[in-house]
Amino acid sequence: MNWFVSIALILEILLLLYVATIDVATRLISNEICLALALLGIASQLASPMQVAESLISAAILFVLLLVIYTRGWIGGGDVKLLVALAIGLPLAGVVQLMTITALAGGVLALVHLMMRHLPYPKLAPAGSSLVRRVYAVERWRHLRHAPLPYGVAIASGGILTILNQGL
Repeated sequence: MNWFVSIALILEILLLLYVATIDVATRLISNEICLALALLGIASQLASPMQVAESLISAAILFVLLLVIYTRGWIGGGDVKLLVALAIGLPLAGVVQLMTITALAGGVLALVHLMMRHLPYPKLAPAGSSLVRRVYAVERWRHLRHAPLPYGVAIASGGILTILNQGL
């Protein structure tokens, strides 16, 4: 692996960590981040035009499948664009691995949110509270109002683990 591919992989991982953080805070995934991830994925594969074509075809198929799921209301639009952006930089086996790890991470995320039902409702986190306490207070508040899961965290986890596995 050359230095350019290594830098692209590191940037992708850093962007995914940022996406996970922003998704917890705002439940939004920006178009710019998804575009950057897609371009980094293509750039890391430029040495093999056949692999770029395979990635684009598998990402297109994934997009169609996720679009159907999105129209049924089972997944958010930001999640669709993030998964497709990640798929653009992966071979078909990597896309399958991404989806598998993301589904497992999403299951863990769902379990955590289900466990939150049994936790006490926190008081507002006063100024100077720890980050964990502030996040817990906000997430518990969102949970009580039936807000969606921050599934970008699961996608970012799946993406990071897949990138590390594909990059090695």
